[in-house]
Amino acid sequence: MDAFYASVELLRYPQLKGLPAVIGGGRRKIDESLLADNEGRELRFIPVEAFPRLRDYVGRGVITTATYAARQFGVGSAMGMMKAAKLCPQAIVLPVDFDEVRKYSKLFKSTILDIAPVMQDRGIDEVYIDFTDVPGGQREGGRVLARLIQKAIFEATQLTCSIGVAPNKLLAKMASEFNKPNGISIVHDSDLQTLIWPLACRKINGIGPKADEKLQRLGIHTIGELAAQLPAFLIDNFGKATGAWMHEAAWGRDDRPIETGSEPVSMSRETTFDRDLHAVRDKAELGAIFTRLCLKLAEDLQRKGYVAKTIGIKLRYDDFRIATRDQTMASATADGKTIRAMAGACLKRVPLTKKLRLLGVRASGLVSVTALAAAPFFKQKRPEDQAESAQAAMKFIATDQLF
Repeated sequence: MDAFYASVELLRYPQLKGLPAVIGGGRRKIDESLLADNEGRELRFIPVEAFPRLRDYVGRGVITTATYAARQFGVGSAMGMMKAAKLCPQAIVLPVDFDEVRKYSKLFKSTILDIAPVMQDRGIDEVYIDFTDVPGGQREGGRVLARLIQKAIFEATQLTCSIGVAPNKLLAKMASEFNKPNGISIVHDSDLQTLIWPLACRKINGIGPKADEKLQRLGIHTIGELAAQLPAFLIDNFGKATGAWMHEAAWGRDDRPIETGSEPVSMSRETTFDRDLHAVRDKAELGAIFTRLCLKLAEDLQRKGYVAKTIGIKLRYDDFRIATRDQTMASATADGKTIRAMAGACLKRVPLTKKLRLLGVRASGLVSVTALAAAPFFKQKRPEDQAESAQAAMKFIATDQLF
């Protein structure tokens, strides 16, 4: 989907279409404040000059996404909002409406399934689709079906998407970025040298910043230069599995199937503070934030129908160093009190002498509740028990030795 979070917001505020805007920052209070300041006008009639600007933003927020007009200034996803303010101070700031985003995510995916039933969910705004056995899926190299999907999604959501059609998932993912927004790109095996090899190595999904930095130190900047390396050289420098995979990826080879029934590996909740917090001096504030994250994570697990066997934490200190710890339990849980207790135990295993910039809680080793329900020993908590557990978890704020 094209700038998905931003595009969903522009449905609410069509007067901002074509303007630089970023999604991120604080909680959703903007609608209420805008309405209060504009005498109860409908959101779509609020004048553009009434919206908050990035130049006035103060905090530690990170951009979720940006409109294409903002991207022209170098603003992009995962960028700190204060840094983005220097690049595009005139950009409008809007918060994320997760409920609305989830609604449109389900809608565009169900629209695709009506046309092409073999689909792999890749998160909130992205999917893989198998065109092989769809009627008309091979016409014009897949372009006809891609147009049909784009048209159906737009009619259902008023949102646009970009589609890459290729022999495998690796190349299709890359092709989907070629012609944004609302584009269709077709890549055949014969296009490897002309369309893929001139691209930077980072364009391969799976090569991150650290691997790319190492490749550049080795004098390898493009996918073509990566393809020219002997497998043994890449294995020597990146290890057996990663080196071999890099060589295959550079040659456009990917035999991964479409996985229609894939399960999530983990779920997490984290927050970046508006100011650095200290474990002792800001104990009460940190305790409340930590407990809230644990309870939100428990709600996520319960809503999506999973329990977790491993609970972990993530800290980012004021010097940007990161610490993580996790602990595995004998039995899986989605209980807020239990998650808070396990996360608190992990917290006691990390140094807390430095100020903290970020705090997060993670659940992994997920198991579907549906699968567990078939077992005779499994008993799911009643709603009143879950509420009682949440109240018990809140008591950790006052009793926990750390926070």
